[in-house]
Amino acid sequence: MKELLVISGKGGTGKTSLVGAFAVLADNKVLADCDVDAADLHLVLGPKIRETKEFYGSKKAVLDRERCDGCGVCVNVCRFGAISIDNSRRSNMAGATIRIDPLSCEGCAVCFHACPQGAITMVDNLSGHWFISDTEYGPLVHAKLGVAEENSGKLVTQVRREARSIAEERGLDYIITDGPPGIGCPVISSISGVDLALIVTEPTVAGSHDMERILQLARHFDVNAAVCINKYDLDETKAEEIERYCRDNGIRVIGKIPFDEEVVSALAKGMPVVTPLGTADRSADRKEGKASAAIRRIWTEVLSCLK
Repeated sequence: MKELLVISGKGGTGKTSLVGAFAVLADNKVLADCDVDAADLHLVLGPKIRETKEFYGSKKAVLDRERCDGCGVCVNVCRFGAISIDNSRRSNMAGATIRIDPLSCEGCAVCFHACPQGAITMVDNLSGHWFISDTEYGPLVHAKLGVAEENSGKLVTQVRREARSIAEERGLDYIITDGPPGIGCPVISSISGVDLALIVTEPTVAGSHDMERILQLARHFDVNAAVCINKYDLDETKAEEIERYCRDNGIRVIGKIPFDEEVVSALAKGMPVVTPLGTADRSADRKEGKASAAIRRIWTEVLSCLK
């Protein structure tokens, strides 16, 4: 079993479109979307959710008003301003009414340890959900992190764990993962231990800069990396600079994808860029363009890298 991660140093480079195409081209695979903060692979693959699981990634402080005497110790020790004194509300307590804002609480538990009355407890916080879905191209594991929630790295780990479990259970050959952009915690959780990280970049200053950053991250974790340049013909001079940088640093550029309005048309219809077996699909006027041909060649190169 081989694990392919498609990532980019910045958002909007086309990695999800590429993963959607690979979903059509690959056999015996499970798909995973580790961009849990803004998952969108489901928009291309049209999954039907089979299982929904709750994700508890952190704890939040909860106040027991029956035990609280309003001493205010918790207010003084909270560094995040999550605990305040509400003088507009009075109870039977001798002191003021204490209020904990769950959105501001970071779950550090300092207030829990400091409270002299033991009126604060740390409870599991529902941070999001993860899903096991069926698509016409294979199983998909994806997730949705709640608004303003953190610990996306933990949720990424859960998605990867379940995708691997499905692959092992069904004897599948590949795990194809749509990774998050950037170089932060969710990317680190996505990249560790994969067989190949395919970095999608574009011929811009930002695309080149962020590609270099994520290549450094892949090198740090000793992960084999390759580069794909999307919409290379929008600035062929910059694309050549990227190729030269990769060549000088021993990074393989496995393909270049030209700009193609057929890609926009396919995505607007909620379809992968390539069609199954190159034939007509759900849309009567759907056709493949030059970008699809380039993606097919890139998939062949990916397979050779994974061998």
